[in-house]
Amino acid sequence: MSEINIKPFKFCPILKSVLWGGSKLAPYKGLISDRDDIGESWEISGIAGRESVVAEGEDAGLTLTQIIEKYDKALIGSISKARYGKTFPLLIKFIHSQKDLSLQVHPNDVLALKRHNSMGKTEMWYVIDCEPESVIYAGLSKVISPADYDRHIANDTFMDVVACHKSHPGDLFFLPAGRIHAIGAGNLLLEVQRTSDITYRIYDYNRLDANGNPRELHAEEAKYAIDYTVSDNYISTPSTEADGVSDLVKCDYFDVKRVKIDGTKEIDITNFDSFVAMMCIEGNNTITDNNNNITTLKQGETILIPAATTHLTITGKSTIITATI
Repeated sequence: MSEINIKPFKFCPILKSVLWGGSKLAPYKGLISDRDDIGESWEISGIAGRESVVAEGEDAGLTLTQIIEKYDKALIGSISKARYGKTFPLLIKFIHSQKDLSLQVHPNDVLALKRHNSMGKTEMWYVIDCEPESVIYAGLSKVISPADYDRHIANDTFMDVVACHKSHPGDLFFLPAGRIHAIGAGNLLLEVQRTSDITYRIYDYNRLDANGNPRELHAEEAKYAIDYTVSDNYISTPSTEADGVSDLVKCDYFDVKRVKIDGTKEIDITNFDSFVAMMCIEGNNTITDNNNNITTLKQGETILIPAATTHLTITGKSTIITATI
């Protein structure tokens, strides 16, 4: 595929207004907005009805699905094509929580297929910045049974058995399907997840929606999706940095790394048979590929590197998160 010249893609961010959103995400991304309820920026999405649209170049205006149709394996690679067909396998977001998000859980593949004819949802969070008292909820703090779960739900005490973690920039949370979780107020983070939008909301602090009604909960559905095992440590540790690169998460569904740039870095991706999504979490760069296509990438921006690309030269001072499968 090396002879195929496909430029890296930038997409129009999908900014989502939510109950817990705020006003910090747009400035972080260098966007001008007077909205004070933006909680998410969907950077690359293949979710039906909320697909990313190419922002510039000859394919501007096309959806992610349309460019996959056009370029096929030269864009997504043989591995993704074999496993997921024309469905882009990852959903990538920047998230800022002005208020606490609801406590939730996602089903695994077996349950998602049975209930929703969908893939399950595993995800990861990388904390970019946070307020001094911000927390992340992830996992259980003690072993409970489904019967205990029912009792806590009935007594409105389930948060008593949820593990709570103080947030720090650089914290890494791997959230396999079945692990309960919630983003606490004041966190700015990057999320990489599978292309699934199935969420069971367990607890929402008795909040009301815009119409004054209690928000919908899915406590019964969640009961059978929860992994009731308890981990010794819910905060993952990046691998030791080597030449500016650290492994963050490598699982069956995605491979995520942190790359620090200070000057010029040459990256050989000849042996990759997949796309690479690159998210700049600080700084700015100029990226030149093996076909001499030049793309800028600055804080809060995301680009999609086609599978046909074999080499990148990155110049600048920044921190980039990369995701592939």
